[in-house]
Amino acid sequence: MLDERKLKVLNAIINSYIISAEPIGSRTISKKYDLGVSSATIRNEMSDLEDLGYLNKPYTSSGRVPSDKAYRLYVDTLINQIKSKNSLNNNIRIKVKKHLLKEVREIDQLIQNAAKILSGITSYTALALAPQFKQSTLRHIQLISIDNNKVLVVIISDSGMVKNTIFRVENKVSEEQLSIISNFLNDKLKGLTLEEMSNEIDTVVFKEIYEFKNIIKNIIPIINQSMEEMESVELYADGITNIFNFPEYSDLAKAKTFLSFIEDKDSVANMMLNNTFKDFEISIGNENICEEIKDCSLITATYKLNGKTIGKIGVIGPTRMDYITVISAVKLLSINLNEIIDSFFMK
Repeated sequence: MLDERKLKVLNAIINSYIISAEPIGSRTISKKYDLGVSSATIRNEMSDLEDLGYLNKPYTSSGRVPSDKAYRLYVDTLINQIKSKNSLNNNIRIKVKKHLLKEVREIDQLIQNAAKILSGITSYTALALAPQFKQSTLRHIQLISIDNNKVLVVIISDSGMVKNTIFRVENKVSEEQLSIISNFLNDKLKGLTLEEMSNEIDTVVFKEIYEFKNIIKNIIPIINQSMEEMESVELYADGITNIFNFPEYSDLAKAKTFLSFIEDKDSVANMMLNNTFKDFEISIGNENICEEIKDCSLITATYKLNGKTIGKIGVIGPTRMDYITVISAVKLLSINLNEIIDSFFMK
């Protein structure tokens, strides 16, 4: 553990570097922060911090910059502080929930809104991993007659995801018959996963409702395809070009590497899925599993349905990140998402 003076010097350097993006010298710290010690003492402490691996010295400067190890210590300290006080003002917190709810009818639309809001608050690139329903279950199915030869199939999962499909029938089917089929399928399939439904259909459904066998034969592939689509991985990203606002990415080659990685949605989704699904995570620099973002920090939080984690939202940006704002924003979005999902998609 670092003693109190070293911690104060290190925090001062990190805060200054986050603002300026320039290597920090002892004179800068001495002028900007009242640490109660001389510039020479600060210089000695900085030398010790460098030896301990908390500071790096760029070749072209006499100043120091924080290392990944320094950011890790800084962030671990911040998290405990933010638990008791959110740095975002009350107006932002009110606006977040209002904008999240704007024209939201499906859960994936809600998650897209969350990414847009998160990017707007933080000015970094926001990522949102759409709901993952590997054990998604059927909540409701409804068959509705459109005309003499067309039937609309409405399928709703336990997550609130809705899929609508129209299919043709050879002979006219009455509303009463469609109601009978809908009620039967709901009775037999509600609450089942895709795998469980397949077993139920093979062993029970066709035997018990043989009269409508031909119609149900057309519906079953629609149910299966809809449930499979609900299980597919989808990633939303917002504020991708924000990276150009940071001096670390004034090098076009470096910026292009970052953009190429973020635009490869499969790679980003795999990165987020490969991380453990803790409620809140921060990966700094070399802690990231992907080589392309070894000089970035990734801050993520989960959102849940019925107590089960179904997705993630987060922010990615340079390790010289405004951690106070980002941590507060990610936590706020996660809390609001969980509240909204419980209120609107658990009914």
